[in-house]
Amino acid sequence: MKALIAAIARILPAKQVVTDPLRRLAYGTDASFYRMTPAVVAVVESEQQVQALLALAREHRQPVTFRAAGTSLSGQAVTDSVLALIGEGFANCDVAPHGATVRCGPGMVGAAVNARLAPFGRKIGPDPASINTCKIGGIAANNASGMCCGTAQNSYQTLAGMRVVLADGTLLDTEDAASVASFRLSHSALLAELAALADATRADPALAARIAHKYKIKNTTGYSLNALLDYRDPVDILAHLMIGSEGTLGFISQITYNTVVEDPYKASALVFFADIDAACQAVIRLKPQPVAAVELLDRAALRSVQETPGLPAVMRTLGPDAAALLIEVRADTAAGLQQRIALALGAMAEIATLEPAAFSTDADTCAMYWKVRKGTFPSVGAVRAAGTTVIIEDVAFPIESLAAATLDLQAMLLRHGYSEAIIFGHALEGNLHFVFTQDFASDEQVQRYARLMDEVCLLVVDKYDGSLKAEHGTGRNMAPFVEKEWGKDATELMRRIKRAFDPLKLLNPGVILNDDPQAHLRHLKPMPAAEPGIDRCIECGFCEPMCPSHQLTLSPRQRIASWREMSARALAGLDDEGMRDAFDYQGIDTCAGCSLCATACPVGIDTGGLIRLLRGRAQGPVARQLGSWSADHPAAVAGLSRAALKVGRVAAGVLGETVLSRLSGGAWKRGMPRAGTTPPPPRPPQPQLQSQQPPRQAAGGGDPVVYFPACGGRIFGANQGGEPGLAEVIMTLLARAGYAVRLPERVDTLCCGQMLSSKGMDEDAKRMSDAVCAALLKAADDGNGGYHPVIMDASSCSARMHAQLAGRLRLLDFHEFAHDALLPRLRITRSAEPIALHINCSVRGAQADGKLRRLVAACTEQMIEPDGVLCCGFGGDRGFVVPELNAHALRKVHAALPSSCCQGVSTNRTCEIGLTAETGRNYRSVAYLLEECSRGDGKELC
Repeated sequence: MKALIAAIARILPAKQVVTDPLRRLAYGTDASFYRMTPAVVAVVESEQQVQALLALAREHRQPVTFRAAGTSLSGQAVTDSVLALIGEGFANCDVAPHGATVRCGPGMVGAAVNARLAPFGRKIGPDPASINTCKIGGIAANNASGMCCGTAQNSYQTLAGMRVVLADGTLLDTEDAASVASFRLSHSALLAELAALADATRADPALAARIAHKYKIKNTTGYSLNALLDYRDPVDILAHLMIGSEGTLGFISQITYNTVVEDPYKASALVFFADIDAACQAVIRLKPQPVAAVELLDRAALRSVQETPGLPAVMRTLGPDAAALLIEVRADTAAGLQQRIALALGAMAEIATLEPAAFSTDADTCAMYWKVRKGTFPSVGAVRAAGTTVIIEDVAFPIESLAAATLDLQAMLLRHGYSEAIIFGHALEGNLHFVFTQDFASDEQVQRYARLMDEVCLLVVDKYDGSLKAEHGTGRNMAPFVEKEWGKDATELMRRIKRAFDPLKLLNPGVILNDDPQAHLRHLKPMPAAEPGIDRCIECGFCEPMCPSHQLTLSPRQRIASWREMSARALAGLDDEGMRDAFDYQGIDTCAGCSLCATACPVGIDTGGLIRLLRGRAQGPVARQLGSWSADHPAAVAGLSRAALKVGRVAAGVLGETVLSRLSGGAWKRGMPRAGTTPPPPRPPQPQLQSQQPPRQAAGGGDPVVYFPACGGRIFGANQGGEPGLAEVIMTLLARAGYAVRLPERVDTLCCGQMLSSKGMDEDAKRMSDAVCAALLKAADDGNGGYHPVIMDASSCSARMHAQLAGRLRLLDFHEFAHDALLPRLRITRSAEPIALHINCSVRGAQADGKLRRLVAACTEQMIEPDGVLCCGFGGDRGFVVPELNAHALRKVHAALPSSCCQGVSTNRTCEIGLTAETGRNYRSVAYLLEECSRGDGKELC
């Protein structure tokens, strides 16, 4: 293996070859309950690199496993050999005119592809629950489906073409006539074998009937043998065999989908039944109707989410045998939707329900229903015992047997002691998921799981002739049971297919086909308790697209997996192989602490909280003393910072910004702002004469509002000389809109403590925020037992003070107040110039992004919000200390901004500094844009 690793290092750039123990461990984790640590991780960015890597694998006879997002659930994306990680070079997407087809690389996230198709009213067919995280490579290689996809719109059925790199390095493009013609000559033996397999299958009526029967319901167990019946051209057979092959037959480097319609009108109903049988009878009657989805939830699944606000109260009083169906209908017109609602209700008319079935067209209600349905799986993970894992199994039954099979599953789980298990699934396809918690720490517990799986096989295969894997892929989990489900003849077809494509068995060995009857019990992932805040993590990876350090160093999932392993090794007195030292940079220093991971986490884990905890523990006596001094002297800290900025500006004038940036390790930024000042006295109200909503005259000559300028805007002033500071701009706006501004007393001595909180110095940070709370409560007191509104001008500080004030008064981030209160009072002249909008992590976390978009849209005719840019990675001081984090987080912004765009807006001062430095555009607070557009002087902004 050492020789192979050395050879890989010669063909790939150093940053694409991962050999250190920490990151190899991190990439050994996926969403399944298996873990294997790769010997090397090779990040591949092009077809040529894939071909070169496969050539080395053949030369050294070492296996290769391809991985996209690592959200698969059956162990198909882990290896102890070479892990080929699909890089951003494969994140390409080309939408055909009118969106009829879409050609995309395996590195594209499924939801991102759908976002490109949305303007055409189209989407890709597969709709897995992980679509916001999983990538096209995994969607195709696993033939993933989902709630609405069924068997008619999966990758197999909607495939239009593909580019595939085979084990011998050959590239085939099925949409290119020349490529196909060349392949027919060079690989005539492979194509002849596929044609022979197809002919033999059609000539065997029993085998052909068996295959046809198996695909009447969802089935991802084994290879896609239906390709042998559905197609005669061996090139078409090859392409469709690749779907669902889990990287064992080749690498799909590009796929073209026939897209499907995304109907604009939708309605959902949550219908309750006395028992499973009644619910399943309704499913059978709904099957021939034009319904988009029908989700079945047993009583245990309902109980796990019944306390969710907004759900029907009847859920809390249901009997022990009750069940529910979540039904969705869709149409292209409002009238068509009502027709489909009527058909669905008519189909269930003779089935007794606990309450009358009713559909809602309210988008928020429907979204809440589906969010609750998606929350059933993580609800089990959230309450499991520390040290255990969550397993979600995935089976399918003929729809006419669904009721009996569900009851059998419930009884079986109880017999094996899984009393916490829940059952839900895509009922129209007979697809059930059952979720339970499992401890793999002892052999006894492993054997309990083994006995359960043996009985699952007997139930699914022998009793109901169903599918052991309906949509999650075979992986390692079901590889030992493929022959059990399919029989000897069909399994032999699969073995011949594998030999034809991969005679050296180098592509993901042990996955799909495995002669070891105990393979599903090997390489089980340990889930040791590490910290209370992260022990609930199920390592699903949903957090990763949100994280600014993902693919630079570690993602939130990888930080947690790494910390678990290091904690377990420390407890056992084992060597950590240098992982702890590496974690200081990979895990701690490069975490932005933005907490966006928590917004995507199904169990609400904030990995940023873990990192802040670890930063706090690592603080030495000197750092603690400095933090305590800073908490007691925020005005001095601000003064010293402003002085440093002045010195830096002098140095930049002598040396140049580029040289100073290099000498300071990236701390000095291009376009660094001027030093700030203490806020000026408030201006008297000066309402515009033609405002839509004149101010209510109050004792102070205008509507009172308390404004707390955060220290970021007081330390960092304007970007350009002669420009007013942020506080002055906001007070000008407030006065223009007829507000009487109040500043907290001694405002320059106040700081919310965010800077210390980010370093884990919670006690000192709390002391600072307590002082701010007292000052705000005093300033906002209206003398009548109430409080005037309070606004702040930094979103991260607003978020912190929201939490600290805990509802004691009404506090708004500036953009929220501007949207709600200023826009109606100001005369806005919209700019014709393009304005870039950055929605920072605090705004996203507060779910206040809609108001910010509408505010900016009110001020400009061209609002540009770059795709793929979430947190900017500046993270308070991270952009100064580890500037590579800021650069990595904003790597996609450059291509999204046209040359005509010369300025951008956001709502956090340090974010704006990082954005200005990285893009060369003038990023400022959205307050500047609003102030300039409400002057009425018609001047250009740039």
